[in-house]
Amino acid sequence: MSRNSNLLPLLLSLIFTCGLLGVGAVLVLRLLGHQNPLEQVTGGLSTSPAEKTPERSGANFSDVRNVPSGTFQYGGSTTWAPIRRDVDPLIQVVWPNFRLRYTDPPTGTPGSGSGIRMLLNNQIAFAQSSRPLNEQERQQAQSQGIKLVELPVAIDGLAIAVNPTLQIPGLTVQQVVDIYTGKLRNWSQVGGPNLAITPFSRRLEDGGTVEFFVQEVLGGQQFGTNVVMVRDTTDGLRRLGATAGGIYYASTPEIVGQCSVRPLPLGRQPNQYVPPYQEPYVDSSQCPQRRNTLNYRAFQDGSYPITRRLFVIAKDDNSPDAQAGRAYAALLLTDQGQAIIEKAGYVRLR
Repeated sequence: MSRNSNLLPLLLSLIFTCGLLGVGAVLVLRLLGHQNPLEQVTGGLSTSPAEKTPERSGANFSDVRNVPSGTFQYGGSTTWAPIRRDVDPLIQVVWPNFRLRYTDPPTGTPGSGSGIRMLLNNQIAFAQSSRPLNEQERQQAQSQGIKLVELPVAIDGLAIAVNPTLQIPGLTVQQVVDIYTGKLRNWSQVGGPNLAITPFSRRLEDGGTVEFFVQEVLGGQQFGTNVVMVRDTTDGLRRLGATAGGIYYASTPEIVGQCSVRPLPLGRQPNQYVPPYQEPYVDSSQCPQRRNTLNYRAFQDGSYPITRRLFVIAKDDNSPDAQAGRAYAALLLTDQGQAIIEKAGYVRLR
């Protein structure tokens, strides 16, 4: 009896000590910034208040329920063009009464921002976006009494491309930042030849990809004075192919399979480069007979450093337009939809 009573304080002391160690470990991990690998991706795959965690929608388009009938206009991101091209005709086959019409903005160029503006102005049923809602859009929606929801359906990333004659092993994300803010102006500063750097970009107002690049990669810093503005990605790739010291960024499917440019491996640290393409690299001289393909695993596990989600932005109410947005996202989240997204050059969310 005496031995048991002596053991009790020892056991309580041991339990208390273990508890302190556990709390201490949690605090240390937080202070060290220990995160899920996907949360470490530049641009952060962290959720916003309006983002809904997607649920599995079934195997095929025919498994989706509550698909409304009618003609629904939608608009938004140019990054989504390959998905629209491949997915929409197949949806129409299975759900012929769910008619979808892509609509350009009344003024300006198509993009994530213009699509969200059109949604807030009741000009379309839902929007396609290559970035989450920004604070200004959330405030505008709130002031209009509108609740918006972000429905993630795929993973995309930004690829950095250079002229195929430029020989460097890769760049760190910080070097990309320094190039586009004008701090680095010669390729010799990053281990390349003595050649002036010519950074190309679309204008900030031209779409979600540029907005994402400026906000999430450049950290809100302004472009350097040496950045040359191009009309669109087609123009950017054409000019990059004709400029020995050029550099350009775009959605990975728009870069990786191209014959006239060279996608660069990127790293968070020097000499820890991850290619956006599957190795071995296919040289431009072998293209178009062979083309580079996306490094799906690096995007899914977060080792490629500039990654983002693609969203369907819809109103969060019971209107037919809101039902159309939710149904469209649900169709894309089926096994069939995710397979088509992957075939279009993007990374499946599940």
